[in-house]
Amino acid sequence: MKSEVRQPRQSRSIEKKNKIILAGYELFSEVGYYGTNTAEIAKRAGVSTGIVYGYFQDKRDILICVLEIYIDKVLEPIYKILDKLLGPIAFDTLIPKMVDEVLKIHKKNTKIHEALHSLASTDEAVNAKFIQLEDRITQEIINKFCALGVQIENAQEKIHLAMNILQAFSHEYIFDKHEYIDYIVLRDMVSQTIINLFK
Repeated sequence: MKSEVRQPRQSRSIEKKNKIILAGYELFSEVGYYGTNTAEIAKRAGVSTGIVYGYFQDKRDILICVLEIYIDKVLEPIYKILDKLLGPIAFDTLIPKMVDEVLKIHKKNTKIHEALHSLASTDEAVNAKFIQLEDRITQEIINKFCALGVQIENAQEKIHLAMNILQAFSHEYIFDKHEYIDYIVLRDMVSQTIINLFK
């Protein structure tokens, strides 16, 4: 029978738990979720397997915490672009920059992105985190538009559609790689399609 999972209160215990989460993130990024086991996470974190089970029920429990790190890593470069935005927004230059940034995020986090997305269709908690991520990005963009006095009809729907187009393009570019596709041409088409949404 598994011991009860505890919430650390002391700084040393919190540090151990964070090391386990970070080790999980690193290993999921390197070899994927299914290529990692709890013993390897414990070894990478420099703790015993028993300590891991003191803080987490199982590997999936670690994954849910890892998702928070992943979400922060995904949001950080997008927030940086939004923070620098000044009105009026030049969508012709902003959108290609966003396309490149989203592609860079996907490239940098390929293994973990693939692992997390493969679980999203079967794991309610993982799917909920991805929906939360989309909601946060949408809201941040809406807030920025409002702060700059930019009014766009059906802004939420357009942002959501733009994110789906970006996601599909990134997955095509990184995971699918069709030989007959000219990805420079496709990138420009994706950028222009999204620009047209906001004009």
